[in-house]
Amino acid sequence: MVKPIVLIVFLMVSFLGVSQEEEMPFTLQEAIDYALENNSASKNATREIEAAEKRKWEVTATGLPQLNAAIDYQNFLKQPVSVIPAIFFGGQPGEFAEVTFGTKQNANATATLSQLLFDGSYLVGLQSAKVFLEISKNAKEKTDLEIRKATINAYGNVIITNESIKILQRNITILEKNVSDITKIYENGLEEEESVEQLKLTLQSLQNNLQNAIRLRDLAYKMFNITIGRPIESASVLTENLNTLTDKNVALSLLDTDENIENTIDYRIANNDKTAKELLLKLEKSKYLPSLNAFLNGGYSAFDESFVFLNKDTRWFGSSLFGVSLNVPLFSSGMRKAATQRAKINLDIAEENLNDTEQKIKLEIAAAKSNYQYAIENYNNKKEALSLAERIEKKNQIKFFEGLGTSFDLRQAQTQLYASQNELLQAMLNVITKKADLETVLNEIPKN
Repeated sequence: MVKPIVLIVFLMVSFLGVSQEEEMPFTLQEAIDYALENNSASKNATREIEAAEKRKWEVTATGLPQLNAAIDYQNFLKQPVSVIPAIFFGGQPGEFAEVTFGTKQNANATATLSQLLFDGSYLVGLQSAKVFLEISKNAKEKTDLEIRKATINAYGNVIITNESIKILQRNITILEKNVSDITKIYENGLEEEESVEQLKLTLQSLQNNLQNAIRLRDLAYKMFNITIGRPIESASVLTENLNTLTDKNVALSLLDTDENIENTIDYRIANNDKTAKELLLKLEKSKYLPSLNAFLNGGYSAFDESFVFLNKDTRWFGSSLFGVSLNVPLFSSGMRKAATQRAKINLDIAEENLNDTEQKIKLEIAAAKSNYQYAIENYNNKKEALSLAERIEKKNQIKFFEGLGTSFDLRQAQTQLYASQNELLQAMLNVITKKADLETVLNEIPKN
């Protein structure tokens, strides 16, 4: 019996060890850092940068020396026949002789070194590769900004749900005591049954809300895990307190931040598009220019009636060739002109989009600042409103149990208190998320 017990204990310890390894605590900044490293969108954006760097070298290498080798083997199953005047072989004039040239089998081994000397499109391609790399880096920054904002929202949803559950549990405990007290008073004939029923209705509503909040908490944790790049069922522990986190995110100085439009990621992306369109226009214009290439070729050939090319005594005949190729575009029936005009139209569109983006960003910044300022003001108002609702509920509770107030008045005060609690929680979450919205549009991310 000892061995099975030891095995069971070992398995339990192993299971607990795995569970503890999977459980991870997160402050908000730790969650953001984890998400930027593990979120699939962020990882793919990093891969896009790596691909852009490889593309840059790929374009650069096209203008560097290229060396290629080829081996050809030919076996004429039936050699072609040529006819020539028979007079060359002593025949009669007007007659022809049938002859075959060459051997039945031959092999060639060649190596060619080529070098691009001038091509306008190559120069534009080098510039385009740099711009493409910059576009990929800006796309990564845009992705990271959105992931950061999504992580803050997901984190906030979890802690607000946890806080909501605590408040509901506290309210239920208080209300259960009230129901117990009023039930005893009713049983002694000193209170109406309706008073008991009113409080029970309120209690039932709170219990339903608690069950719903528990389900929402499970969903909020799953959404948080997905956002930061953890398996959906992972055990994540959020260590930030809602009150502390809210106070940390009340930063009125952010409202005075200069509106540096050119620093925003959306402006830079739109400007990248304009630059890319300029390069496409240059590319079309470069097609009017000639291109110049040089090459050096060397090889060996062997000929025979049978396959003897692997024999060491086979005779191989060497050859070499140097050449320069100049390609001059002369006439394209208007194709190049139409392509250039199309590229110019696309550039005009990109410039118009850039101006439009600048105006939209100014509006987004103004709206984000207004929303953030309202969120702070609303948070302060909701704190005062909750304090007032708590005093009103307490007074009505005292008046009710002293026989000076009705159960309807108490229930109304309790409903008002619960609404104020929810409104304050939402106001606290808004402070956190609206600050994240403003930081995102300004591209002003705190350095931690």
